[in-house]
Amino acid sequence: MKTKNIEIAKSNGSLFARLEVPANGKVRHYAIFAHCFTCNSNLSVVRYISRTLTNHGFGVVRFDFTGLGRSSGEFADSNFSGNVEDLLTVANYLEKEYQAPAMLIGHSLGGAAVLAAAAHLDSVKAMVTIGAPAEVDHVTHLFADGLEEIEETGSAEVNIGGRPFRIKKQFVEDLRSRNLLETINGLKVPYLIMHSPQDTTVAIENAAKLYHAAFHPKSFISLDGADHLLTNKIDAVYVADMIGTWAGKYFPELDQELISTKGEQVVVHLDLENNFTSEVFTPHHTLIADEPNAVGGDDLGPSPYELLNAALGACTVMTLKMYAQRKGWDLREVFCYVTYSKKHADDLPQEQDSDVVGQIDHIQKTLEFIGDLDDKQRERLKQIASKCPVHKTLTSTTIIDTKLL
Repeated sequence: MKTKNIEIAKSNGSLFARLEVPANGKVRHYAIFAHCFTCNSNLSVVRYISRTLTNHGFGVVRFDFTGLGRSSGEFADSNFSGNVEDLLTVANYLEKEYQAPAMLIGHSLGGAAVLAAAAHLDSVKAMVTIGAPAEVDHVTHLFADGLEEIEETGSAEVNIGGRPFRIKKQFVEDLRSRNLLETINGLKVPYLIMHSPQDTTVAIENAAKLYHAAFHPKSFISLDGADHLLTNKIDAVYVADMIGTWAGKYFPELDQELISTKGEQVVVHLDLENNFTSEVFTPHHTLIADEPNAVGGDDLGPSPYELLNAALGACTVMTLKMYAQRKGWDLREVFCYVTYSKKHADDLPQEQDSDVVGQIDHIQKTLEFIGDLDDKQRERLKQIASKCPVHKTLTSTTIIDTKLL
């Protein structure tokens, strides 16, 4: 993944945005992410979703609404209609400089803005909302204590999420003038709704209203146990993975040639903001690698040695399948249990190389065969297991040539 900071001009200032594209620069479609009310584009869930989608061939723009983050303007002068205009400004920029956006993703009130903006963008082929309200004026409960002052004086300073914001009367009136459910009823594109049953900021009933108002194809994913801001990294990564998987249904070409054609078989990417959590992708597949909690990781995927063991185990069982089929043997299932450890040479079986001393890498591979096999067949399969390509690579002299780009 590559990131580029951009400044998008508009009539009364500019919007700060980040454009993130796949590591190989091959963008098949563009998406826009709209953050939650009073948040900014650097929220962890925004980063995870953006970076996950780049693994699926998307170029993603995540931006700050007017008056928030690094975008210009005063938040007090903004409103929901202004948020929608910001989204359309970003979409117009993409169409002019790159390609019109094919997918819109929005979190909380950003989700409502996405739905409103989609009605003006013919290029949009899919939409996703996360914890979005069904009525945009629902957001006024976040500053309910200041509503009376806003109505009487025209504005009030309110506390939202521990931070002070000035809200003007025009902001409230603009929210009340919007009929989001009517807008949704006019949209005819695939729609994914994601919401937590435990969301105390925007209740789950909002998801039900959105779902019933939308046309098929529509989907709902329950974010059980998650809070509104998805502050738990596991929840944020889950949302990112689900959006990437769901998008594959409506953009099937995204999973083709995920990495460059310069000869690489695997590309691994780690952004140091993500601790040890690394993105691994092959030309047609993606997965996550991580370290366990015990060594400071987040345990969101297999560790490097678990992946090594998996490669050996997978190659072993595939090799045994092909051999048994050629022989016509009754091998119905095969299990390969693999464990890596460090052992002292003195603890190894006597048939091992007597020149080996000290601590060495040791992999224990245990096989289990299911089928009507006699002892000779079982013993032969054990021998064949040591002849699989990955086994040979691990036990032969291997040269790893490291270069710098």
